[in-house]
Amino acid sequence: MPIVPDVPVSGGDQDDDRGATRMGGPLFRDEPPQEPMPSAPQPAPAAPQKKSAGRDLGAAIGVGVGLGAVIIASLFIVKAVFIGVIAVAVVVGLWELTSRLEERKGIKAPLVPLAVGGAAMVVAGYVRGAEGAWVAMALTALAVLVWRMTEPPEGYLKDVTAGVFAAFYVPFLATFVALMLTADDGPQRVLTFLLLTVVSDTGAYAIGWRFGKHKLAPRISPGKTREGLLGAVTFAMAAGALCMQFLIEDGTWWQGLLIGFAVAASATLGDLGESMIKRDLGIKDMGTLLPGHGGIMDRLDSLLPTAPVVWLLLVIFVGSG
Repeated sequence: MPIVPDVPVSGGDQDDDRGATRMGGPLFRDEPPQEPMPSAPQPAPAAPQKKSAGRDLGAAIGVGVGLGAVIIASLFIVKAVFIGVIAVAVVVGLWELTSRLEERKGIKAPLVPLAVGGAAMVVAGYVRGAEGAWVAMALTALAVLVWRMTEPPEGYLKDVTAGVFAAFYVPFLATFVALMLTADDGPQRVLTFLLLTVVSDTGAYAIGWRFGKHKLAPRISPGKTREGLLGAVTFAMAAGALCMQFLIEDGTWWQGLLIGFAVAASATLGDLGESMIKRDLGIKDMGTLLPGHGGIMDRLDSLLPTAPVVWLLLVIFVGSG
């Protein structure tokens, strides 16, 4: 009987997992069926996490109360002392801003002329009014241009541009607080400005933290919500009506409603503006000087753009005093 060679039926000389056969003898996999592996126990669902405030609230409240006490004491005891408080805040804020610009972007805005000119700007606004503030601003910008000439020309344009921006953003806007103080009821005007800004921020934080669901500007500040903005407007308008009715001479409650609305808008825009700067720089806070708050600039972000708004509306409603 002739021997038949082992010729593959098809597909070459490869084993098939389904039990391939060859002519001349079958190939079978006589493996016992596999028992199914027992499924691993599923972990219990995690308990829902409570919302976090994101900062040390105890430290934040303590620092806030301390700063408030210093501000109120200097505001109602000696006006000149309060002007000094503004000047110190301006100089520290400029130091924080210029330091972060150099660290993160390599931009060397000259601090010395900015600090000297910024303090002079606040004093000039208090002594000589708006005209003095504008002149001091112009001289500060000129000093920045000249001071930077003592270094190599590389980067001159970006350095002086950042310097002029810093001069406008911090001391010039802060000068409007000094302008408010020049009125006969200056301390009450400044107190109204501070209260409305703080109340606006508090309303935005409280309502946004508790009820916030719809993002206001997620690309700029993911934590801000439309509900928080509504809280800021509501709180600030209520506080504005009370302040104008009981603190400001010749003021009325409906004027306070308008001022409160304007404060909520300007404070929110100021906060978003600094958030843009910090996102561009890739940082969370401008500094670490104030535990629970960050740096001075992290507290001035909503105050600075609000100062000219409140000053202007008070001049329109009750005069310059």
